[in-house]
Amino acid sequence: MKLSFLFFGNKPDEKWQLAGQMGINYAIAKLAPEITGELPPWDFQSLKRSKDIFETNGFRLYGLEGDQFDMNRIKFGLDGRDEDIELYKKMLVNMGQLGIELLCYNFMAGVGWYRTTTDIRERGGALVSGFDAAIAGKQPLTEFGEVGTEKIWENYQYFIRQVIPVAEQSGVKMALHPDDPPVSPLKGIGRIFIGADGIRKALSLSNSPSHGLTFCQGTFTTMGEDVAALIREFGDSNRIHFVHIRDIKGNADCFRETFHDNGPTDMVAMFKCYKSIGFNGPIRSDHVPTMAGESNGQHGYAMKGNLFGIGYIKGIMETLRIAIE
Repeated sequence: MKLSFLFFGNKPDEKWQLAGQMGINYAIAKLAPEITGELPPWDFQSLKRSKDIFETNGFRLYGLEGDQFDMNRIKFGLDGRDEDIELYKKMLVNMGQLGIELLCYNFMAGVGWYRTTTDIRERGGALVSGFDAAIAGKQPLTEFGEVGTEKIWENYQYFIRQVIPVAEQSGVKMALHPDDPPVSPLKGIGRIFIGADGIRKALSLSNSPSHGLTFCQGTFTTMGEDVAALIREFGDSNRIHFVHIRDIKGNADCFRETFHDNGPTDMVAMFKCYKSIGFNGPIRSDHVPTMAGESNGQHGYAMKGNLFGIGYIKGIMETLRIAIE
């Protein structure tokens, strides 16, 4: 498996150095213009510059993750979405030309991954985020008002049928991330990937080898799904392109993040499942606690928690004799 790390932007800092010291060779990056100060990856030279920066610092830029530019017109089906989809196709072509193989995307319209609290005390006073549907239900709607699941689903079908052929031609694997939190509606907006059936419905739209998913283990746990069974189901059909490793306590209506080793999941059993399906794609630590001495400004992505998570994952993989690239 390809042990990877999510980098926000293309400016080397201490995180880059620490990731290298932990033995990370593969970079997953969000290169949105508000982070890089450059054009989005639909611009070839902008994407090439980022790839070159990662290579100069010892990382292969294996994939992109998240919205790389404003996706609201696509996700809500607004005027201008066709122009934005054309830019998305350009991004896919650029990725293929530069050997960037993976695009982890989501279809969470208006509200991305979302938490109602970001400073819950975990083990030893570490800070984690959490979600409470009762609190979320009292919060105001977004600027988009109320949007039903049927409309979001129509927009997803329209989008995926346009971009998957380009992704396949470019040799790029598109990996759908489920909705986090897996509840609907959220702040008035319907969410369509809140359970395994929604994922199955999405995957049924195309048999292309480029049409797969990001298996976010923590999100499927939050859904209350049989995670091991889903790894086997989606893995046997070669639909798992990317894996996120984290854990939670609670359920979709009320949960909090945990350390990788402090939740209900039998992590060793999960890695045995990944090994059994022959998964050899990228895998990364996700949504970690903020630990002593760290700022909680970027909750879920502080570095000390990631160092713990990476070491924990490597220990399991080495014990199970899973090759680490």
